[in-house]
Amino acid sequence: MRRKRFLRAVMVGALVTLLAFVGWRLLRPTPQEPVRVANDFDPGEFVKARPRLDVPYVATDNDVVEVMLGMAQVRPGEKVVDLGSGDGRILIAAARSLGARGLGVDIDPARVRQANANARAAGVAHRILFRREDLFDTEIRDADVVTLYLSQDVNVRLRPRLLAELRPGTRVVSHDFDMGDWPHDARRQVGAASVYFWIVPARVSGRWAMTVDGRPAELEIDQRYQQFTGRLTTGGRPARIEQGRINGPNLRFAARIDGGARRVFEGRLEGDALVGANWRATRTPQAEAAPAANTMR
Repeated sequence: MRRKRFLRAVMVGALVTLLAFVGWRLLRPTPQEPVRVANDFDPGEFVKARPRLDVPYVATDNDVVEVMLGMAQVRPGEKVVDLGSGDGRILIAAARSLGARGLGVDIDPARVRQANANARAAGVAHRILFRREDLFDTEIRDADVVTLYLSQDVNVRLRPRLLAELRPGTRVVSHDFDMGDWPHDARRQVGAASVYFWIVPARVSGRWAMTVDGRPAELEIDQRYQQFTGRLTTGGRPARIEQGRINGPNLRFAARIDGGARRVFEGRLEGDALVGANWRATRTPQAEAAPAANTMR
C-alpha cells in the first residue's frame, strides 16, 4: 500500500514539473529582430509646416462685404477675383446675391478647403472656385472686379500688377488698406473699417498725333495714375493741359486752342487711339516706345 502511494506521489510531482516547464516555454518572450529603418527615410517629409503667410487671416465683417460689393457695382455675370480669399465670404456673397462668377486664391490650404466647402453649402460652387495660389502669380487680366483684404505693404507691392495688367475700367476695392500714393476714387467708413475704391485708368502717357476740327495738333500727356498734365500744341502755339482726369478708358481735359477760349475735351481710349467729338489722337512711335515705368506710377 505504501509503495503505491509513493509511486502516485512521484507521478504527480513529475506531471506538475512537466506542466510548469511547458508553461514557462510558452510564456517566455521570444527575441525579435530589430526594426531596420531605410537609410533614405526622412521624417521631415511627413511633418509639413504651415505656409508662411504675408497677411494673417482675419475675416471681413458681413456689413463690410456688402459695402465692398456695392462700391464695386458688381453686376450679374461679371468675374470677381478675390486675392487672399480666406473663408470665401466675399466671393460667395457676390455669386449668391449678385449673380457674379469668380476666382478666390489663398496661400493657406486650410482656408481654401473651408472656402470651397462654404461655396458648396451656399449652392454657388458652380459659379466660383477657390484654389491655393500665391496672389502675385494669379492671372488677373480677365477680372472685372478685384477685391482685397491684405495689408498696406502687400497692396503697394501688388499695385504695379493691377495697373499694368488689369483692363482700363476694372474696379478694385480694398478693406482697410489703401494703395500708397495711388489716390482712391472713393472711400467709405463702415464702423471702424475703411473701404477704398479705385477704377483702373487707361495708360495714356506719351505723345499723340492729334486732329482738332480737322486741323493737325500735337498732344503730350504726363500721366500720374488717374490724373495727368501736359501740353496741346495747335498752329505752333503750345497750351497747358488743365484738369486732366482719367476714369477707366475715358478721359477729360481742358486747354486753349490758338491762345483763344478755353475748351474742354472729352474722349475715350479705343485701341491705340483717343477718340472724342471733333477730335482724334493716335500714338506716335515715341509714345509706343516709352517705358511702362514712366507712363504709370
